[in-house]
Amino acid sequence: MVITPDITNLEYTEKHGVKYFELVAEPVIRELIPGLFIKGGGYNGSIPGPTIQVYPGDYVNIRVCNKLPQPTSVHWHGLDIPNVMDGVSDAEPSPLIEPGCYFDYHFKIINLPGTHMYHSHHISQTQDMMGLGGAFIILDPRENDRIQHDYFIMLQEFFVKGLKMGEIKPGLFELDPHAMDMNFFTMNGRSFPYTTPLYVRCGDRVRIRLGNIAEMAHPIHIHGHQFLVTASDGNHIPPNGRMLKNTINVASGETWDIEFLANNLGIWPFHCHIPHHMSNNMTNPTGGMFTTIVYA
Repeated sequence: MVITPDITNLEYTEKHGVKYFELVAEPVIRELIPGLFIKGGGYNGSIPGPTIQVYPGDYVNIRVCNKLPQPTSVHWHGLDIPNVMDGVSDAEPSPLIEPGCYFDYHFKIINLPGTHMYHSHHISQTQDMMGLGGAFIILDPRENDRIQHDYFIMLQEFFVKGLKMGEIKPGLFELDPHAMDMNFFTMNGRSFPYTTPLYVRCGDRVRIRLGNIAEMAHPIHIHGHQFLVTASDGNHIPPNGRMLKNTINVASGETWDIEFLANNLGIWPFHCHIPHHMSNNMTNPTGGMFTTIVYA
């Protein structure tokens, strides 16, 4: 199974061969760093939302309940599904979900194993930038123990109002989802040093899945190792087509899977390489989209 640090997996019940999930779109308070909270939007009390994990061939029913003050929808990003289930009501027959209502998205998983996402596709410039997104992972039933650690990281950014540049203080803050200059950058809804390290052992084979549904692109860089790029947008890359890199740019709407051998002992940074994105509101200590790979 895939681990999404600081984010839960969405549970389901299975009846008559169908897996039933429930997502609740709602206002969410999220702690970015200790003592600093934002008023955002998410699913099931979480920013990003819980990770959905399924297998090829599964029949799923995902009930989306809307507790937001405005209509919403959910787009299953990268999945090949019927038009009415795609969640873009402004251009498709897929319905809007009004406040206080729900809609059952139901479809068969016909994609091959891979890393995908889900997110709002109504008033996206507001709802996506408030945090309404999450991971949708199609697992490989044939995968053995070749991978010892399989992590997902969602990249998001926010503009937190009420702070001067270079200021950090505790409190509960509003977001401006329409700002073009962001001041907080998160991995799985947290900013360093509040992000959870990725723990490995020497000799482990590690996969990290990266996703981005927000505004900006993020060149993610690993220290002390090289990685192979093994999948793009949920699509497997054959071994003879893989690149050996240590930095990969994750643009909005993209997912990338990377793999590396943990063979260099230490505590190693794993972060966005844009300097502004390694800070919390331009304060001096390291922050933002930054975590560590720790040999346990």
